[in-house]
Amino acid sequence: MHKRAFIHSSQHGFTLLELLVVLLIIALLAGYVGPKMFDRLELAKVQTAQGQMKSLADALNQYRLDNGNYPDEALGLDALTTRPANANNWQGPYLKTLPPDPWGNPYLYKNPGTPPNDVEIISLGRDGKAGGVNTYADIVYGL
Repeated sequence: MHKRAFIHSSQHGFTLLELLVVLLIIALLAGYVGPKMFDRLELAKVQTAQGQMKSLADALNQYRLDNGNYPDEALGLDALTTRPANANNWQGPYLKTLPPDPWGNPYLYKNPGTPPNDVEIISLGRDGKAGGVNTYADIVYGL
């Protein structure tokens, strides 16, 4: 006869309470860290808009050097990609395409700009509406 030996293992799992406590801690950390990460993302979008506006401003300056003035407000930034009828010395296109701002809205163009700026390139920011504060504020690049 063979004797059977019973081996008792001492494996323990996590209790439901322990799992809930861990999930609660993770949720609290995510609630604290998540908004900070989204704020960083929005600040990065603001910096991206400023960089794009600098490129648009460089193209506008090249347009002005070739044509003697900035495009009319009616022509807008489209004058950088498509030859206007009244631009005899147009050497463009100065840009391949006009990029939208980081929030997907078109950049606005103001001629004349608010003094001392001759012209202004404007992004309405995160909310796409005039005014606002922080990441909702308008971003204005003046020339």
